[in-house]
Amino acid sequence: MSNMLELTEAVKKGNRNEATRLTREAIDDGVAASVVLDALLDGMQDVGRRFKANEVFVPEVLIAARAMKQSMELLEPLLVAAGLAPEHKIVLGTVKGDLHDIGKNLVGMMLRGANFEVIDLGADVAPDQFVAKVREAGAHVVGLSALLTTTMPAMRQTVEALRSAGLGSLKIMVGGAPVTAEYAAEIGADGYAPDAASAVDITRQLVA
Repeated sequence: MSNMLELTEAVKKGNRNEATRLTREAIDDGVAASVVLDALLDGMQDVGRRFKANEVFVPEVLIAARAMKQSMELLEPLLVAAGLAPEHKIVLGTVKGDLHDIGKNLVGMMLRGANFEVIDLGADVAPDQFVAKVREAGAHVVGLSALLTTTMPAMRQTVEALRSAGLGSLKIMVGGAPVTAEYAAEIGADGYAPDAASAVDITRQLVA
């Protein structure tokens, strides 16, 4: 499985061409889709661990995520055929009135790298848009982001709308520069993520 170790390293280094080549070779050689997926996930999870430890920074995470994404595009048809599509869906968005999305985008990349299906609604998302998409997609988790203190009330309103919509066992995670664990608890969220790497850990706990 030396090629799989090389594939993991290619993702860690963000070498898109190498990761794509190795993924294509593995597919052509009949390597099980689950084995190739594990190699990709191992690479991205290592990047996430090092990001959390401040050993790498946002540019390195973005480069690694792009390498993984390109390989996943090749692998996805095989994963679907093998019944190995992501088990859990998460809807992400920045709340109404807030146009900031860099942190939210990074969370999305990290979650995709952890094999979650991510549905990104973008920025300035109204509460009813969150409710509609969660219901349509059958999402297990929704992640709300706010970067401005002035849009934190919109986060509260969105949590209230999601709770009132009767969406079953939906879990709600919140984050963003002005958001705290105390505020998350106050508005009835199930989890709070202070950064993108933590968001992966929290999401795993929420769906466990």
